[in-house]
Amino acid sequence: MHKAFKFRLYPTKEQATCINKSIGCSRFVFNHFLAEWHETYKKTGKGLTYHACAKLLTALKTQFEWLKEVDAHALQSSLWNLDDAFKRFFKNKMMHLVSKARETVCSLTQPRLKRKINFQK
Repeated sequence: MHKAFKFRLYPTKEQATCINKSIGCSRFVFNHFLAEWHETYKKTGKGLTYHACAKLLTALKTQFEWLKEVDAHALQSSLWNLDDAFKRFFKNKMMHLVSKARETVCSLTQPRLKRKINFQK
């Protein structure tokens, strides 16, 4: 038997603003490094890793001061998600190339830009 609990949060206006800032900054970091990844891939034939993006993130924080207002773990989580998305994409692509006779078709969609509408109710 499995039990589940549902929790409902009622943030104050300040907390809601902080949450929205965190989500917006995370989306910005994801989209920025997705574009950087594509640009690097076109130039060198290899993409960026999480560690390369993390080094660039500190430089990005000096360029955009408002990125310092949110928690650093939220921004790093966006980088982990981007790295994981590309790892899964290339894993599926290689599996698809190796076994073309598979009955199930794996999705070969690259990671895409995150839009604000995806984060709203």
